[in-house]
Amino acid sequence: MIELGRLVATDGVAAWYDNDIHKYRSILTCVDRHKSGDWGEVDQEDWQTNDYSVKNGLRILSSYTINDEKIWIITEADRSVTTVLFPREY
Repeated sequence: MIELGRLVATDGVAAWYDNDIHKYRSILTCVDRHKSGDWGEVDQEDWQTNDYSVKNGLRILSSYTINDEKIWIITEADRSVTTVLFPREY
């Protein structure tokens, strides 16, 4: 399990799930997967990079799809914050 720090979402993601409990729960499920080391829909090279990053204190990026919307979850290297965002917001 990795430390997430403060969990935040971009304005775009927050507007997307606003008042939709199913989307909100889906995001939390993805956050739990991210926290446990399931990097979702990344390729094998990015998966290995994330595994290395966990051990060496580097940034971690996971990717998941919810209702045909791709989201990224990024935990910063210092583990102070984890952000849920759309790739287009990066």
